[in-house]
Amino acid sequence: MTTTINNVVEIIEFTDPVCTWCWGSEPVLRKLETRFGEQVKISYVMAGLVKDITAFYDSYNDIGGDPVRSNTQIAKHWLEASERHGMPVQSEEFKLFSKEYPSTYPQNIAYKAAQIQDQVLANRFLRRIREASAAEAKLTNTAEVLVELASEVGLDVARFLDDFSHGAAQKAFEEDLATTARYRAHGFPTFLVRFGKKETLLRGYKSYEEFKVVIEYLTSGTILERPTPASEAAIMAFIRTYGSVSPIEIKMTFDLTDAELQSTVDSLLTQQMITRREAGNGYFISPQISSMACDTATGICAAV
Repeated sequence: MTTTINNVVEIIEFTDPVCTWCWGSEPVLRKLETRFGEQVKISYVMAGLVKDITAFYDSYNDIGGDPVRSNTQIAKHWLEASERHGMPVQSEEFKLFSKEYPSTYPQNIAYKAAQIQDQVLANRFLRRIREASAAEAKLTNTAEVLVELASEVGLDVARFLDDFSHGAAQKAFEEDLATTARYRAHGFPTFLVRFGKKETLLRGYKSYEEFKVVIEYLTSGTILERPTPASEAAIMAFIRTYGSVSPIEIKMTFDLTDAELQSTVDSLLTQQMITRREAGNGYFISPQISSMACDTATGICAAV
């Protein structure tokens, strides 16, 4: 569990990399980071959603048992959730479980392996697992896919594999499971919001407005959101900060109408400042890479 920081609100998400409403909470968390800046610190506890899909059953959504049947039901559930939270979902050829890989625990352990190495890269890695699972229909509980994603975000693959395979990450995950049990965070996402010695649990998906009210209450109004202009420059800075964003993340963070969002995206595309990548029932936006630009974090050079 993270250590309390003076004058900073901690938001700790009990999560699983393939939880659909955790995926749906990404726009809310990015808005919190943008509007509150360094006044808010977001971190994650890996809570382990499905130990074994063959022994799991969600009666409300009729998910569990046979892995192939479960994939069909999960894809349907995720698509319905996507229509509410707005994040992209790839329902065709959706692959989350198989007979050989019936658990989401590998994704949780993989995050802990990344965290042992570098916290910033670990959070980028968590986002890539979410994207690959929800919007790219990848079997992210396989070591091969996890290594690919780890490499993409710039992790040291050899060290990642060592921590992932030889017990260090497993031990860290078990500590997270113990923390999850201690807080009785049985549904995901669950958010622990903490300021000094005061803390409260928020269970399930929560809107930005709900977080804002809780933050103001816990801090007695000493920590407030800051004005965030909806200029193209500010939006472009937001895209550069995160590298890959969905339209709903821009719309929510900057309080745009659908028309304003579309106008901004069209303008940035026309100026060749961004690229658009189709993903399931939506798309992602990334900064345009200059010709033969090299990313110092990943060591990848790309030509456009």
